[in-house]
Parts: sequence; C-alpha cells; structure tokens
Amino acid sequence: MKISLKKCHFAYSELKELGHVVSGLHLGIDKSKVAEVLLKPIHQTDGLGERIIQTLEDMTRRFCAYGLEFKYSDGFTHDWCKLIPALGLAYETSIHSSPGKTPAMLEKGWNPRLPHKALKKELVDIYPTASSLKLMLDKARHHANRCMQDSFKYEKERWDKSNEPLGFKIGNLILVSTLNFNNIKGPKKLKDAFSGLFMIKALHGPNAVQLELTGELMNKHQTFPVSLIKPYSSSEKEVFSLRNEPPLEIPPLEEGEEKKIEKVLKERRTRKKKKGNTL
Repeated sequence: MKISLKKCHFAYSELKELGHVVSGLHLGIDKSKVAEVLLKPIHQTDGLGERIIQTLEDMTRRFCAYGLEFKYSDGFTHDWCKLIPALGLAYETSIHSSPGKTPAMLEKGWNPRLPHKALKKELVDIYPTASSLKLMLDKARHHANRCMQDSFKYEKERWDKSNEPLGFKIGNLILVSTLNFNNIKGPKKLKDAFSGLFMIKALHGPNAVQLELTGELMNKHQTFPVSLIKPYSSSEKEVFSLRNEPPLEIPPLEEGEEKKIEKVLKERRTRKKKKGNTL
C-alpha cells in the first residue's frame, strides 16, 4: 500500500495529550508507522483534548478574521494567508500551564529562534528590506500572541462557567434523573425526567453524593454522581407562605332553550365492514 507522506497527518504518540497534529513528511517517520496509524479507528479524544481543539479553532478564527496585512516599502503586500505560520510559531513557543513547558520544547527539545532575533540594535547599516521583514514578523507575532491569549481566556471562562461546583450539602433536597431507571411504572414516553424529593445523607467528594432513597427507588444504589442530580427549588407557595392568591371566579352558564338543527350542510354515511360483506 502506497501512502503519500504529504497527505498523512496524524497525532504524534508523545504529544496526544497536547492536541498537536504534525506531518510525517517533516519528521521523517517510517512509512510502516504511518500506515499503522492510518489503519487504526478514529482517535476518541477526552475532555482535555476537546478543549484544546476548540482553543486552536478559536485562535485561528481570531487571527484570520481581522484581515492582517503588511505592505513593504517596495510595494509588496502580505496578507494573513502568508503570515499564518506566525500563529503556529506563537503557539509552539508559549508556555502551557499543564506541563510547564512549550510544545516545541516537549517535541524537539529546543525553542525555535528566528533570524530577526539575531539582529543587533547597535548595527548602523541595516538593509531596508531586512528591517521591513523584522517589522512585519514582529507585528504578526504580536497579533498572534494577542489572538492566542484571547482564545485561552475565552475558553477558560466558558469552561469555568459550565463546570461550576454546585456546592451540595448534607440535608439538601435534590431530584434524581430517571435516565438509567427501568423499574418506574407507567409508559416510558410519559416518564418524568427527574424523580424525588430525596435528601442528601453523605458526600463522597465533590463529584458524588449518597441519598436517602424512598418509594420505587428504595432498592437502588444510594450513591449517585453529581451529573445525575439537580437541586430542588421550592415553589412560590412554600417560599412566600403569606402571599394570598385571589380565588378564580367562574361565570355562571347562561340558561336558554335548546337549539335545534335546521339544516345539514354535509352528510356522510358509513357502515361497518362485516365478514363476507363489502361496503
């Protein structure tokens, strides 16, 4: 089986947790290893991998959406299509909080150093094109760093908002999801999404609780994950016990003569089908 390394992109084994996708063409990896990876089923990522993928997508959209352009003094123009490698360079040279290292350091053992960083400030004679190149790379790098930091901040706020601890306490009243219960009476389509009320008897860390089950769920296991329960919110009558609701007034029915049908506009007669007879 012939495999083109130019079209083969796969997750490098040592960098799966970082979510990097590298090309076998630049790494010089054996073709048999590339074929072995391609024959495997689609890799299922965990929550951390999904979060990193969303961050990379948002970072790329931010870099491309603002239409970054740079024009040389000679009149040549470079748009975001040519400057997008600066985004990958900014990501590879940024220190991540989990490993405490840059992705380039974890992958290659060294951080890339561009030629424009080697220019000395005390030089007097600098070619204008080299100075423009350095200015272009600096602007692209600053724009990429800003897009990357905004993406990290946005994904962190979104993650923290959707994963806030509910803060259950012993004695709280909660409702339990009936998603995995098959012994509840009645048709499945009319089954309630949550059942309760139940009281929390003990806490098993921030992710599980032990309940005091009653009724149809008495024989079930008493420990439930936090994802299958939700806090019970009291009704307005229990919270505002002194609030009085006005009684409903039903108007009396009008007594009148029975109306008679004067004319039938449309009529259709049908007969039941009997054995041996046809309509």
